[in-house]
Amino acid sequence: MDRNGRNFSRKRSFTFGAYGGVDKFICESESRSPESLEHNILEILDSPSSETKPVLAATSSQKVTELFEIIAKLQGSRLEEQRCEFPPPLRLLKIGGALPLVLPPKSGGYWIDPPLQKCVETSPTCSQHAFGLESYDIMERDNEAKIYQQFFRHRYHHSFTASDSSLGPLVLSVCLEEEEKRLRVILRLKECSLHGTFSVSLFQQLPTAVELARMLCENVTVSRFETVNYLKAPELIAAFDEHRVSRNFKFGVLYQKEGQLTEEDILSNSEENEEFVDFLSVLGQTVKLRGFTGFRGGLDISHGQTGSEAVFTSFHGREIMFHVATKLPFTNGDAQQLQRKRHIGNDIVALVYQEGNTPFIPDVISSHFLHCFIAVRRVKRGPEGEEGDGGAFQVAVTAREDVPPFGPPLPSPPIFTEGSVLREFLLTKLINAEISCYKSDRFSRLEVRTRSSLLEGLHSELTTRSQCMLGEPPPCPLPLGEGGKGAPEGGGGFIENFKRAMRVRSHSFDTLGSPKRTGGGTPKTKVFPNSSESQAQLNILRKITEMNTSEKDTDSEPSQRPTGPGLQLTDSLASPGQPSPEEEA
Repeated sequence: MDRNGRNFSRKRSFTFGAYGGVDKFICESESRSPESLEHNILEILDSPSSETKPVLAATSSQKVTELFEIIAKLQGSRLEEQRCEFPPPLRLLKIGGALPLVLPPKSGGYWIDPPLQKCVETSPTCSQHAFGLESYDIMERDNEAKIYQQFFRHRYHHSFTASDSSLGPLVLSVCLEEEEKRLRVILRLKECSLHGTFSVSLFQQLPTAVELARMLCENVTVSRFETVNYLKAPELIAAFDEHRVSRNFKFGVLYQKEGQLTEEDILSNSEENEEFVDFLSVLGQTVKLRGFTGFRGGLDISHGQTGSEAVFTSFHGREIMFHVATKLPFTNGDAQQLQRKRHIGNDIVALVYQEGNTPFIPDVISSHFLHCFIAVRRVKRGPEGEEGDGGAFQVAVTAREDVPPFGPPLPSPPIFTEGSVLREFLLTKLINAEISCYKSDRFSRLEVRTRSSLLEGLHSELTTRSQCMLGEPPPCPLPLGEGGKGAPEGGGGFIENFKRAMRVRSHSFDTLGSPKRTGGGTPKTKVFPNSSESQAQLNILRKITEMNTSEKDTDSEPSQRPTGPGLQLTDSLASPGQPSPEEEA
């Protein structure tokens, strides 16, 4: 056949499949033999010259080989361009035939106890005698908070104040223990309090206040201290020393059903099955909120705005209120359930009761305050789970990576078969978890700021009251006992302490920076400065403003609540970027 006598129109379209590429050619004449098509391909791949060349067997074989080499190169280049990296599949580790209670977030940032790599098959029938109830010790948040109350309050002693150019306000207390022939000294700084005892035999004559202060802290540069002459000074000093001590705690309780992995699903549960009700009875007793007289943990006890019931218990002299998600108000149409999250998202520690084998991922609950979760899952004691058998409880703990470990340690395996032992363990673990969370970076910075503000207020009030006792007019009168108020109920004392610190700071702005008022005009409300240094305090106030109404009774005095434009903040710290619910009247 004469190839020169025919004109070809060519369409080139490579389709890459599992077997390489195919070059398609369309000729004007549709009737074409396979031999003719092969010659046309060879002609196109040959030299640009239009001259007809004899086709030899060796040349044909060589060109076919070159054709497939070209196709292979094109295919390899195109595949490399389209290559992508698929994310690894979600693998849920099975431990002992069931999924673990807690899985680490994809972004990390949490530790888990027991660790996943150390988990082995657990048997609910295993005995647990490794740890007894005597090992369940409750941590003390501040071991030196009650030293003044114990060794100074009921003995003759002196207190002094000073303002150091580098250390800030100082409050010194000195007591002579004649029976032991020693001096006991406490020096209060912005960061901490320093305590020491010195034998009287070390001194030829009793040292001065400045010398005692420098013996505890060599960075003290003041040359003299002022004597405190206020009769109620011991009350104010004791209140400051014990501002971190609280006998009240509040914890969240989440109910996670089978297959629920998101915050919206977990917070949307309103029905409680029999096993969950039984678990709540292990924690405490269900009480009616209306008219409740114990620690209420910010819940409404007058108008039912936070539900009608809650779980409450007393434990070793402490009162604990549980914010149970299923007992808090449910709002139709609100996927985030802010009426529930405003309480649970503002707790520091939460329990997660799991119905089924779905693991809990700690970062699904977005909150600036929640730092620790304790997951509990009911497991069968035997392979068949006899009728009436209450079963056993498996426990796992997870917390943010900057939270130090805390006791009591989990038994091995982490299975509890007795409800009384489980209650003792969980309540101790919850309290210790909150105390340990205060040592995290976020809370430790806030506590330093809170303590600094409270110490500033204590120093100012002691100085002012002492001047009044000596007949000198104070620079600005203070309400009686403002600094001596104990820490009323709050989130483990932390939130209430921050409120007090803000009131102290507001008063400091009045006395240091505002002009004196003349006449009977209404004083202007102070606004916190809008600077980067106070940004964290303004953020924390968003939470405090939201909780302020529920923390106080409806018949409380308006002056006890922070006011002013600087406090009218509605963004919820529990849910970043989401508006907080408006406080109802």
